[in-house]
This record gives sequence, C-alpha cells and structure tokens, in this order.
Amino acid sequence: MSATILSLALVYAQVALAVAALICAARLIHGPRAQDRVLAADSLYACTLLLFIVSGMRMGTGFFFEAAVVMAAMGFITSVALAKFLFRGEVIE
Repeated sequence: MSATILSLALVYAQVALAVAALICAARLIHGPRAQDRVLAADSLYACTLLLFIVSGMRMGTGFFFEAAVVMAAMGFITSVALAKFLFRGEVIE
C-alpha cells in the first residue's frame, strides 16, 4: 500500500516539476527584460535538477543523482556569471 502511495507521489512530483519547467521556459523565451530571463534560467535549472532527482528516486538508479550534482554546479556557475554580466557588463575582468 505505501509503495503505491510513494509511486503515485513521485509521478505527481514529476508532472508538477515538468509543468513548472515549461512555465520557466516560457518566461525564458518571452521575458520582457534580461533580469526576468536570468531568473527564469535559474528557476529552470532548479526545476530540472529536482526533476532529475525525482526520476532517480522513481527508477532507483544512481545515474540521475550524479547528473544532478553536475547540473547543480553548472547552474550555480551560470547564475553567478549572468549576474556579474548584468551588474558590470563583463564576466572576466
């Protein structure tokens, strides 16, 4: 019984995260300002990261967790670089 509830909760989480990622992608494409697009990109990588983790839990493999760690590092670096670019106009001094 509890395994069924857990599997249904994981499926619901995957669907909700996929919808959230689509909304973030729409804001990324149609954002009126650059700041909106940066926030949408940050939210999109967070949704995708969580989607990978939930998929790893559902499938029972460790590959998705390793991919989530790499994605988290790349997302953090990207967010810092974009914020620095918006603030100063250059990334590398």
